[in-house]
Amino acid sequence: MNYEIIIVKNDFKGILFTVIIYYNISIENKIPLGGIYLITKEQILNALKDVYDPEIGRSIVDLNMVDNINIDGNIVTIDIKLTIKGCPLQNSIKEDVINKVKVLDGVKDVVVNMGAMTEEERRRLVNGMNEDKVPLFEKTRVIAVGSGKGGVGKSTVSANLAVALGRLGYKVGLIDADVLGFSIPRLLGIVGERPYALDENTILPIEKYGIKVISMGNFADEDTPLIWRGPLLGGVLEQFMNDVYWGNLDYMIIDLPPGTGDIPLTIMQKIPEQKFLLVTTPQASASHVAGRIAYMAQKVNIDLIGIAENMSYFECPDCHKKYNIFGEGETEKLAKELNTEVLVKIPIEIKIREKSDIGLPVAFINGPEAEYYMELAKKVSEKVKPIR
Repeated sequence: MNYEIIIVKNDFKGILFTVIIYYNISIENKIPLGGIYLITKEQILNALKDVYDPEIGRSIVDLNMVDNINIDGNIVTIDIKLTIKGCPLQNSIKEDVINKVKVLDGVKDVVVNMGAMTEEERRRLVNGMNEDKVPLFEKTRVIAVGSGKGGVGKSTVSANLAVALGRLGYKVGLIDADVLGFSIPRLLGIVGERPYALDENTILPIEKYGIKVISMGNFADEDTPLIWRGPLLGGVLEQFMNDVYWGNLDYMIIDLPPGTGDIPLTIMQKIPEQKFLLVTTPQASASHVAGRIAYMAQKVNIDLIGIAENMSYFECPDCHKKYNIFGEGETEKLAKELNTEVLVKIPIEIKIREKSDIGLPVAFINGPEAEYYMELAKKVSEKVKPIR
């Protein structure tokens, strides 16, 4: 390390004062001046490299969001330019900036001013993001979750599986491909939230419970019917997959619409190397219908990783006796026919329904109900290991 030593001598009333200033050229080290530490802009920028835009998932320094740094003694003022004015996560970014800078030696107070990028700055940002964009899910494991019919709890399984994988430490995205019958926003408590568009070809997904989400329900009112034909539906899904900036993900969960229609088939044919998780109930009629979509997946060379049996049984909370309300044994028969296994049996639980209704997936909270989805997530991650 290089040091410059400056000795300043002043005579004052016969007393010799000697001030020795050690100036360290390396920005990573402390700079003492008479016992007071001076801070540099370089040190602050280094600290801010650990602050990430929660929607884009990249450092605010790399995204050129740090507009100006002013140092006035031990008070640091930082101007941050948000990608969009009024960003709902600006308080989170501001808090992270303050926490990273205030721990530096020589800093007493941190002032953060939040502004917004100009159209030109945002255009340059998007161009840089697109340069780093990898082909569609090239490094992401895609798991399509489907069912033969509606009403078996497929979307509840999809949402909680995604959240459970996130709790295991993976980076997870969730696409609600049930464009006409969307329910993911309700299950995750994001009804009424709107994704932000940096430009006409770059949409930022909503982030909740540690996962990234996109759904048609975040572009349309929950109670408004969408009367669309196949081509329009396909166009929406193209945007969800190509125009949404997902960043680097370990897993993408796709909640398919029920049945064997155009949308499930299109998705199965479009995304290579995806896997398929079948959701059904133990009822005979449900399992037989579920077999159809499983066979469709096999015909287009999609691997079936297993079956999640939902509403498997009901356990009386008072006497703890189990009741097989929808029967039993049919899912095991189906698994044998499909040469796969039953990965989890999720019972009828009042708490799962209650939490789903208020937008809080049970997989996110500690409790016995979460264990079913954590068990499923662990088995899925063992069968379909992430691409590292």
